[in-house]
Amino acid sequence: MENFIFYSYLSATLAYCAVIFLALRHIKKSPYALFLAITLVVSAVWSGYITWSAFTGRLVIADALPFETARNGAWFGFITAIISQQQFGNLFKLFSESGLVKYVLLWFLAAWLLECIQQLGYLINLLVGTDLRLINHVLAAALGLILVEQCYRNANREQRWMIKFLCLGLGAMFIVDFFIYSKSLLFSKLDSSLWNSRGLLNAAVTPLIAISVARLNLNPDSLHTPRKVVFHTTVLVGTGLYLLLMSLAGFYIRDFGGNWGQLAQIIFIFLALLLLIILFASGKIRALAKVYFNKHFFHYRYDYREEWLKLSKSIAQLNSIDSISGFTINTLSDLVDSSGGGLWLKNQQGEFYLAKDKNLGFQAPKIVGENDSLIEFLTKKQWVIDFIEYQNTPDMYDEVDLSPWLSDDNPVWLIIPLFQQNELTAFAVLTQARVPRQMNWEDHDLLKTAGMQLANALALSHTSDELARSRQFEAYNRLSAYIVHDLKNLVAQISLIVKNAPKHKHNPEFIDDTIDTLENVVHKMQHLVDQFKKGQLDSGQAKINLLAVIGDVARQQAGNKPPIQIITRLEACEINGEQHKLTAILGHLAQNAQEATDDDGEVKIELTQDDDYAVIKIIDTGVGMDEKFIAERLFKPFDTTKGNAGMGIGVYEARDYIVKHHGDISVISKPDAGSTFTIRLPLAVKKTDT
Repeated sequence: MENFIFYSYLSATLAYCAVIFLALRHIKKSPYALFLAITLVVSAVWSGYITWSAFTGRLVIADALPFETARNGAWFGFITAIISQQQFGNLFKLFSESGLVKYVLLWFLAAWLLECIQQLGYLINLLVGTDLRLINHVLAAALGLILVEQCYRNANREQRWMIKFLCLGLGAMFIVDFFIYSKSLLFSKLDSSLWNSRGLLNAAVTPLIAISVARLNLNPDSLHTPRKVVFHTTVLVGTGLYLLLMSLAGFYIRDFGGNWGQLAQIIFIFLALLLLIILFASGKIRALAKVYFNKHFFHYRYDYREEWLKLSKSIAQLNSIDSISGFTINTLSDLVDSSGGGLWLKNQQGEFYLAKDKNLGFQAPKIVGENDSLIEFLTKKQWVIDFIEYQNTPDMYDEVDLSPWLSDDNPVWLIIPLFQQNELTAFAVLTQARVPRQMNWEDHDLLKTAGMQLANALALSHTSDELARSRQFEAYNRLSAYIVHDLKNLVAQISLIVKNAPKHKHNPEFIDDTIDTLENVVHKMQHLVDQFKKGQLDSGQAKINLLAVIGDVARQQAGNKPPIQIITRLEACEINGEQHKLTAILGHLAQNAQEATDDDGEVKIELTQDDDYAVIKIIDTGVGMDEKFIAERLFKPFDTTKGNAGMGIGVYEARDYIVKHHGDISVISKPDAGSTFTIRLPLAVKKTDT
């Protein structure tokens, strides 16, 4: 037997030394390598001490226990460092910030001193009636399994690839220790045959640790998980259940086993180990156990993540405030199995009106004022009002008058506030459940959580409706701005007639021109009235001759100085567009050029063709513009340099029209050097050579 112990722990010592050498090779590349090397050295010292004691024939298991406690402590420290890296991005932060870690360290120190001072341990064992060293090692093995579980289950998929072999190896090592010491504790005697085999078992897991050495070296910071670390209890529940069953069966076997006790122990050990493997290997068994314990101990009734995702997917399919209102009632009703309810939404006056109801079952208030005690209570407390709770403990609702919602035939059960950024935007009233039941804190939390998401959906839908209306007003306002701008130009023409009438009213030619001008004004004003009635700009397309358009512009602006010169060699130039609109746009640009030019200056309209485009240039020798003005203000609507005399929309309207007709407009100008507006519009008929 001594030879078996020697070779068993010798193999563990050699295996640990080999992995130490591997870790030291990476010590400059990763902080994990140094920490792991120290842990492996402590493990090698533990197995080496047992090997040397077995070789010299002076092995006493009690003397080896302090070395084993030190080994456990080293591994616990290493795993805790990995968990600290996952949570904080720092290997050692958890040691300084966690009070629980400090208490565990004190416990380990006390256990180590108890094993080092054997006389003290013997006296304590006599006082308590059991061997505390076995209890400490059972707890240490369980703690090791718990740490391994936390380390693995809080890692993401990439991190698990790096640490899975490490966790598998350490998990196997601690399972063996847990099994040995729990059995020894049960029968108050250390199982020497199992204890002697631990060296070979430790040697078997070192290749798994060696694989993780290289993987941990790939990226020292890759174990940082920027999320909250969750404490998992599968190992804790499993070890507790295992110890309980083993204790009950073990005591029965020990006291009533008779001559077949040893055989029964072997059978029980096999069945207990099989149960432990099934418990941790079977996902279905773990799931059933989780449901059972949650139901009877923790009462986690809902999967909040699943409820949130399901609600989000359903909301994404809705497209109106009315459909969301109905969906809100259905969703809240389904969560607590209510038969129906109603939804009160906040209007612009701050009042809450009944927007939607379903099987409400009583005459509910249609309007609830913002100063109502119910609204003030919901805003202040942010509670879900439970009328069953109100009947049992009415003192909780002293601050609110619930009488409008109470009557003999009133089926109201819950009033649920819907908050959006701490502002009460709606509240829902639910009627009694189909099967009466008591609400708990989890039901209230789920309703408030769903209420917040539904309130956001209601707010988003309301905002979308407001945006749609704003777009309608924007289109109507743009139409109005264009029409007013055109009216301003027409008024300017009439004003010019009135201004010149005293001087030329006896001139027949002036009278003829005046009649023509007024006829043109009446025609354009009638066209504008028709557009205003339609609610949109006339987009009818027709083939128009730009020579006629330019001629109309020159005649309209004939009363302004300097006179407009028309330069062209074309006999015809046709495009698709609206003649009156294009005349107004070119007239405005020509008028701007005249106003910017001295009376003795020049304003020209030049018409040419370039491939498939008609090119119109409006050239003046006026004050000009600098580059900054052209870039920042020229095409900006409602920005004018004419004060109250202008609207700042003419150039913007010109560019808008030209771009919509697949053309472009450009400007070349310098201060005191005049300006040139170049307009390109596609020809109605493609130019061909003959």
